[in-house]
Amino acid sequence: MSEQTTQGTAGVPTAGEAPPPAGRPDDSRKSGFQRVMSGSVGRNLGLVVALLVLVIVGAVTAPDTFTSVSNILTILRQASIIGVISIGMTLVIIAGGIDLSVGSVMGLASVAATLAAVQDLADQSHWIVMVVIALLVGLCAGLINGVVIAYGKVVAFMATLAMLVAARGLAEILANRRTLQIGDRGFIQAMNADIIGVDILIWIFAIVAALGWVVLNRTTFGRRTVAIGGNREAARLAGINVKRHTMWLYAISGLCAGIGAVMILGRTTAGTSTHGTLYELDAIAAVVVGGTLLVGGRGTITGTVFGVLIFATLTNVFVQNNLSSSVQAVVKGVIIVVAVLLQQRFAKPTGRAT
Repeated sequence: MSEQTTQGTAGVPTAGEAPPPAGRPDDSRKSGFQRVMSGSVGRNLGLVVALLVLVIVGAVTAPDTFTSVSNILTILRQASIIGVISIGMTLVIIAGGIDLSVGSVMGLASVAATLAAVQDLADQSHWIVMVVIALLVGLCAGLINGVVIAYGKVVAFMATLAMLVAARGLAEILANRRTLQIGDRGFIQAMNADIIGVDILIWIFAIVAALGWVVLNRTTFGRRTVAIGGNREAARLAGINVKRHTMWLYAISGLCAGIGAVMILGRTTAGTSTHGTLYELDAIAAVVVGGTLLVGGRGTITGTVFGVLIFATLTNVFVQNNLSSSVQAVVKGVIIVVAVLLQQRFAKPTGRAT
């Protein structure tokens, strides 16, 4: 229960009313513009500015190639696979969890979908069989994570770290440490098709991002996700089945890894246990830079999309200027540290989504 109080005529809080925290202005005294800028709109605007700065740097340093339509599509294509994985990661982190296994699960799904038996079945029926197998492997791995974390009460970091190791090892066993080539030309053509001049991988990323935005912002599932991240015990007392919800969050993350596996199969035309190596770190970095709190309770799909685009654009700028990948890694690290420091500086300690 909250206690309703009134303000004294002299502007002094009456009995029972706590004064605004020191150093922070009272939200009721902020202008409409200040309230908007202190919320998700202001944070996303900062990401837009950062992305524009990178675009300007790229346009100035490589004017002949960076701003071409083909290069812009290349940036979007490179961002698409990490982007899809990052959408699932966003939901997990908003709920106060973490998933370190998405890269390994993606590698396992790519191997499972390209096994000889699966490809033979696809030849006899349709290449969609390979897609279904990849999605099912990702979903099942995510469900295992969710059950171990929610019902086994294992810390998410340790549970998903175990899946990271196990999934990569299982992928190596299934593939016998070999690269499994895809022989179905229909699958390759479908996954390399263009729709109105835009690569299908970009369309998949856009669709997954749009679905993620709807789920987080327009459904009860999304509201419960934020509530769990903000205060797990309060969410449980409010009647939310926290364990079941957590299980399905990790299942969604695994499903996104399966979708990423299908996308990387279309891009490389081969399945291998090395697919997805360190992708979990790239996804977490994009989510954090996008404004999602690592402690949970706040985050946006839009911010994650901008985070993915910022890193993809940064990589492209370095490639266009023939700069060292080592320097690029250092710059990425600095960006992540700055993003976390800004979170600690500006995040409200109320545990509520904003």
